[in-house]
Amino acid sequence: MLPKIGFLGYTSSLAFIFMLYFTVVVVVKKWSIPCPLPHNVTMLSDFKKISNVSDSECTPKLFILNVKSAYAIPTLAFSFLCHTAILPIYSELERPTKARMQKVANISICLSFLLYFTSALFGYLTFYGHVASELLLGYGRYLPRDIMVMTVRLAILVSVVLTVPLIHFPARKAVMILLYGGRHFSWLTHIVSALIILSVVLMLAIFVPDIRNVFGVVGSTMSSCLLFVFPGIFYLKISSQPLKSTDSIGAMFLVVFGLIMGVTSLSVIIFSWVFSS
Repeated sequence: MLPKIGFLGYTSSLAFIFMLYFTVVVVVKKWSIPCPLPHNVTMLSDFKKISNVSDSECTPKLFILNVKSAYAIPTLAFSFLCHTAILPIYSELERPTKARMQKVANISICLSFLLYFTSALFGYLTFYGHVASELLLGYGRYLPRDIMVMTVRLAILVSVVLTVPLIHFPARKAVMILLYGGRHFSWLTHIVSALIILSVVLMLAIFVPDIRNVFGVVGSTMSSCLLFVFPGIFYLKISSQPLKSTDSIGAMFLVVFGLIMGVTSLSVIIFSWVFSS
């Protein structure tokens, strides 16, 4: 509900610490779950049961291409959709400059990439072809009573609660500017907009069965536009350079890449839904 984004720096730092703990646990638990994976596991001692997969599935593969691969790029795009908060952060920086903002962006993206890459890599090396779209589901199945896994669930819960405001802030700002333009600040419209957005998010969280579907659809549509298409179009709009210049060609390539990626990913995702039903 706060009208400024500066205070969220403290909560997002705490959320980052929880995500760091999650990544450490994913790395540590790689050696707690055997491969081939056991089946019908209810206790840690059940690891002695016969596996339902072969040793050949315990060999990591550099590339795996199937229908689910359509979710890969949209999920990556959704994961790094952080630049929507750049303008509010820049406006509240102490002595805001392009160099200082670039430093903030570089550190943030590098830290996010490190956590995503490490947790994804070791999650795959734990479950291989049976890795779930939500890593915690796999650990909950094979280590249902593990104290560390339970604490990770709590950490992720708190982390998500503390991270949502960072995404909510620019969304609410965009809605208010779109509907009310340059009117004076009003707590009533501020709070009502926040409650409506949070209600929609809550309904999606309750009724969408798999978060992969959200990442796939939103990543292939809105995220591809915000990451690739719109920045390229904006640059071409405000740039004074000729269209044959290197920067303009790069901007056009960005727009074309975003359109191709979004349309292709969304088409494959819809096809996989129809095929699976």
